This record gives sequence, C-alpha cells and structure tokens, in this order.
Amino acid sequence: MSRSPVRYAWLSVAAAVITIALKAGAYYLTGSVGLLSDALESFVNLAGALMALSMLTVAARPPDEDHAFGHGKAEYFSSGVEGALILVAAISIAIAAIERLFNPRELEQVGSGIAVSLVASLINLFVALSIRRASRRYESVTLDANARHLFTDVWTSAGVIAGVAVVGLTGWKALDPILALLVAANIVREGWIIVRGSISGLMDAAIDEGELQAVERVLEDHAATVFQYHALRTRRAGTRRFVSVHILVPGDWSVHRGHELSEEIEKNICAVVPNCSILTHLESLDDPASWDDIALDRQANQ
Repeated sequence: MSRSPVRYAWLSVAAAVITIALKAGAYYLTGSVGLLSDALESFVNLAGALMALSMLTVAARPPDEDHAFGHGKAEYFSSGVEGALILVAAISIAIAAIERLFNPRELEQVGSGIAVSLVASLINLFVALSIRRASRRYESVTLDANARHLFTDVWTSAGVIAGVAVVGLTGWKALDPILALLVAANIVREGWIIVRGSISGLMDAAIDEGELQAVERVLEDHAATVFQYHALRTRRAGTRRFVSVHILVPGDWSVHRGHELSEEIEKNICAVVPNCSILTHLESLDDPASWDDIALDRQANQ
C-alpha cells in the first residue's frame, strides 16, 4: 500500500479539529442540546480519525518474519474501534437529550448558531466525499468506515440544523432534545454496521461474491479441459485477498507440466481479482487420497 491512504487520514483529523471548534461555537451561541450532540460526535470523529491514521500506518508496513502475510488486518481494528466510539457517543448524546427533555430551555442566537454549524457540515461533506473516493481506490476498510461515519455526521447535522430552526420559529423547546435522541438512534445504527463489518474481517470472511465467482470462472474454464479442482477457500485481510485451491491433474503428468498449469491459473486469477495472493496445491486424479484431502483439517476426513 502506498502512503496516499495515510494522507486521507490526516485530512480526516484536520476536518475533525475544525468542526469541533465550529460546532462547539454553535452550541455556545444557542445552548441547543441538538447542536451539543453534533459537537460530541465530532470528538468521536477525531478519535476515529486518529485511530485510522495509526492503523493505516501499521497496515502499510511490508511483511516480516512475524507477519508473513502482511499487516492488512490492522485496518479492521481501526474500523472496529471507530464503530465502538460511535456507540459511546450515542449513549452520551442520549443522556444529555433526556436531561434536557425534562429541563427544557430557550435557545439563543439561533441564526448565528445555524450558520456556524452549516459551515462545519459542509466541511465534513467535502471530506467525506474525498475519503469515500479514496476508500474505493485503495480498497481500504479503514477509510470506508471513516467516510461512512462522516456521512452520518453530515446527515445528523442536517437534521439538527433543521430542528433548531424549527425550534427558533415555533418556540417548541421539546423538539430540540427529541431530535438529539433521533440523532443518537441513527448513530447506533451506523456504529453497528461498522462494528459488524470489522468483526467479519477479523473472522477471515470470504472475498466478495462477485470476486469469488470470477475465481470460479477461471477454474471452470481450465477444468473443462484437463483437470478438476476442489477445496477452494478464500479470505480477505484489509486490501489483500487470499485464495487457496487444490488442482487435480492426471497422475502421469510431470511436475513441470503441473507447475506450468498452476502458474497459468494463478496468473489468470490475479488478472480478475486485484491484490490477490494465491496458493495452488497439485494432487493426482489417480490417487484416492486426493479426494479425502478436502476439509480444512485433514484429520476430519479420517
């Protein structure tokens, strides 16, 4: 991985610092608990951005003796922590909103507060769009989680700004904490999505269905002529994909001929699945033991 994804993490850190200052100012001007909830989420944005920065730096390290498959899984720790931080922010927002629901207060300088919060939201929108494009370019789960979080913040801010405006026009003070509770509920939903994706990655989930089908098409194209295959297994770790498969060839083939076939298969799979590490295991079609060597734990077949 190049260092470009790390630069996007720095962009997220800078945006979080700026929006914290702006949203805190908006809360100071208005006294709105809705705007306070928005400012608290920006602190979570900052913590998530710092975690993303550190884990992207780790993930960029080359393989070493203790991590022969690289450090790509570090990205899942980042997205998991960011999801957990989102849930913590939701709890904090809900507590503040419930207290304000029972003790409502008048809002002040609504126009100025809305203007400041709107500027912060536009900054987050620009950064979220930039990071989302980068997450697709670099296939980074860390940047994807960060972008999803920022988009949640943008929609949250939009709802809060609209609510504060309505409160300023109608004087219905209860609407402010109610909107804050809705913000908390939306944050919980987004946080759970991020945490679930992180857990899936740490559990060595298979590659995407479309990529798996592409691998199977390559194998089927070859298998139609000279060999069979089984024990196809895949997993994803950060930006890396890992594929292993057993190739069964006629028993009278030479090692050289079998190796050439494996090389061709690996080359074709790499052409359709990016950032892929492939392990092919040659077996004989004529050896009954080949058909027992399917399970992940070979002893399971004995």
